[in-house]
Amino acid sequence: MSRIGKLPVTVPAGVEVTVSDKNLVTVKGPKGTLSEQISPLIKIEQENGVVTLTTAESSRDAEMKYGLSRTLVNNMVIGVTQGYEKKLEMIGVGYKAEKKGKDLVMQLGYSHPVIMTDPEGIETACTSATEIVVKGADKALVGNYAAVIRSWRKPEPYKGKGIRYAGEHVRRKEGKTGK
Repeated sequence: MSRIGKLPVTVPAGVEVTVSDKNLVTVKGPKGTLSEQISPLIKIEQENGVVTLTTAESSRDAEMKYGLSRTLVNNMVIGVTQGYEKKLEMIGVGYKAEKKGKDLVMQLGYSHPVIMTDPEGIETACTSATEIVVKGADKALVGNYAAVIRSWRKPEPYKGKGIRYAGEHVRRKEGKTGK
């Protein structure tokens, strides 16, 4: 049995969790509405502000999805109450970012600016010219959009230039040695 799956998910006040007959879990809160299709091998029960998950049958597949399903429901509850955010840092001469409406405009050393429009449910902000903050209720969408931004200029190992997550350690290499 999964140790994570056994833990109950507490639902705070102001958050509404509904489970349809086909295991579609919908969570509504102050930061939005999220829904996730949970495997039919998992049974979801809700009583007194606590959501508990159990396996519907004892199979290897059900055991594998048990902890994942609990984590997905918990992430939705956290997302609609607190939200998620990823911070990115830009390191390099001339690298900068700014917000223009819903567009994120980045100068990354190309001959043209890179313009990215915020997807639905995601909000970006530039706290300074070299810092980007990606915020949203869905943990997967926030992480994916931050990875897409980072993929424009991944940190390189020689000078450390590029876009990296805040606190990310980039392993550095020595350059060529001359005689």
